[in-house]
Amino acid sequence: MRDIIQLLPDAIANQIAAGEVVQRPSSVVKELMENSIDAGASTIQLIIKDAGKGSIQVIDDGQGMSETDARMCFERHATSKIRKAEDLFTIKTMGFRGEAMASISSVAQVELKTKRAEDELGTLIKIDASVLKSQELIQCAKGTSIIIRNLFYNIPARRNFLKSNPVEIRHILDEFQRISLANPSIKFSFIQNDQETYSLPQDKLGKRIVDLFGKSYREQLAACEEDTSYVSIKGYVGKPEHAKKTRGEQFFFVNNRFIKNSYLNHAVMTAYERLLADGAFPFYVLFLSIDPAHIDINVHPTKTEIKFDDERSIYAIVQAAVRKTLSINNLIPSLDFETNVNFNVPTTFGLTQRTIEKSDAFKARPTQDAWKKLYEGMDNNISAFEQQSSTQSMKIFDSTNEPKTIQSKANDWNYDSVNTPNFQVIQVLQKYLAIHITDGLLLIDQKKAYQRILYDQFIDHLNRKNGASQQLLFPRTIHINPADQMLFEEIKQEIKDLGFRMEMDSDHNFLVQGIPSGILEEDCQLIIEGILEQIKNENTDFASHRNEKIAQAMANKTASKYTQKKLSHEEMNALIGQLFASSNPNFSPNGEEISKLMTENYLINLFS
Repeated sequence: MRDIIQLLPDAIANQIAAGEVVQRPSSVVKELMENSIDAGASTIQLIIKDAGKGSIQVIDDGQGMSETDARMCFERHATSKIRKAEDLFTIKTMGFRGEAMASISSVAQVELKTKRAEDELGTLIKIDASVLKSQELIQCAKGTSIIIRNLFYNIPARRNFLKSNPVEIRHILDEFQRISLANPSIKFSFIQNDQETYSLPQDKLGKRIVDLFGKSYREQLAACEEDTSYVSIKGYVGKPEHAKKTRGEQFFFVNNRFIKNSYLNHAVMTAYERLLADGAFPFYVLFLSIDPAHIDINVHPTKTEIKFDDERSIYAIVQAAVRKTLSINNLIPSLDFETNVNFNVPTTFGLTQRTIEKSDAFKARPTQDAWKKLYEGMDNNISAFEQQSSTQSMKIFDSTNEPKTIQSKANDWNYDSVNTPNFQVIQVLQKYLAIHITDGLLLIDQKKAYQRILYDQFIDHLNRKNGASQQLLFPRTIHINPADQMLFEEIKQEIKDLGFRMEMDSDHNFLVQGIPSGILEEDCQLIIEGILEQIKNENTDFASHRNEKIAQAMANKTASKYTQKKLSHEEMNALIGQLFASSNPNFSPNGEEISKLMTENYLINLFS
């Protein structure tokens, strides 16, 4: 039998490696900009066309390369950063694997110009899909300029997996922000489709944050600093009152390398405990300086994951540093020593009274008043509710008071007829609506119900391009950071179709002159941010589902105010009528079940 194991050609091996290193245009941006930093550049320019699908160019004034090095940098495992295995545990540069340039050149068309200060002539190299096309000496400035064209042009399947331009440009901006935050002493500029988005001068970290995210951040930054023999922490945390409903602006750097670490993020969040509203996330930019011998960065090709030899100590130090900062800036409420820290458990139903000490590990049990809230609205409806038990079915009445038969395909219950238009419904915990039907008890999540109803309204406005707008007496200013402004430009027509009337002022803020009917003026910033955030994180093809995704984001943000809202009897009836007249009464626009049927057998089993 003939041998079947073969050595892969370099071109195929490079494409396989590119699958891990080069996932999208932002991956190329990251690798190229980090190479410029390692080359000692003081000025770095990023130029993007067609969201990186057309071309990505990085120009720096670093040390440049010799003719031999320029050719060698495209070979697999060719690097100037390490020489022996032990060097992996003393790495101080951004790159070290020697895979990036070989991987990039295997899936794109590459043009490299580079020159050292001591050389009279520079080097020009052109490579297509790992194949060297030309190499010659040229006149060029000191440093390196590299252009990546037609990314994944030779792997159509990979190119088809790229997302819409707004999503891809958002990923590129994320990388640009991380790298420019980590290197405030370097001048950066970002140009997209011949328009300059950022021009960041050399400055201190605080000014770099303001330049990246906007002038409003100047007021919310609190300096954070802690030095220990194991690790040093420096940076800024945001004041609690400026926390957002999105978690995008949270940055950890270890030895100037951006990392993702949910464990350390938890340390920061616990430091903010009881200072943030539900679902709010604080801003922070924290730099950890640690001996490279205590960390391992050779974990993943993207190098955003890292291992510490004592992660618990890092957690404790980060948490303490953030708490100290919040305390120094008087952001943590002072303790009231007259407050009783013990909470009584009610004696309802004959339970023995006892106390539980309040601590970080246990939440306080509800007080007597909290128990009362559970039964709000029940007393007046229980008897009428029980009368429904003999009713065989129910019919929903719309605003015209005409009966409407509702059929449900996804659940096992249905409504056929009822003798009275005033069916009984009660509200539980200001979150759910409970209706007695033939098969048992139907619970409706009121927030998800509103999401479905509002989604149908917004999708109709977008399709008809006729969203009603209410004029504001005084224009309201909202801030959209430069990175999100490009995404906003992509959807500004849809925003207008929903009923928003907005214009950009001279400071690149937006003056809101009109908002959709039914939207509160103070919710405008949160709603716009929520729409942009959902689109940024969208995994499906946004371009082909534009209206649906915008309506979904709009419904999610607008319905949030109904999470714990006490409804009148009329509001409950209207909500149920509108829900079962909607396009899909069973599921929210997020694909979540709106209602749950608790059958008679299920209820019996609860007490058996």
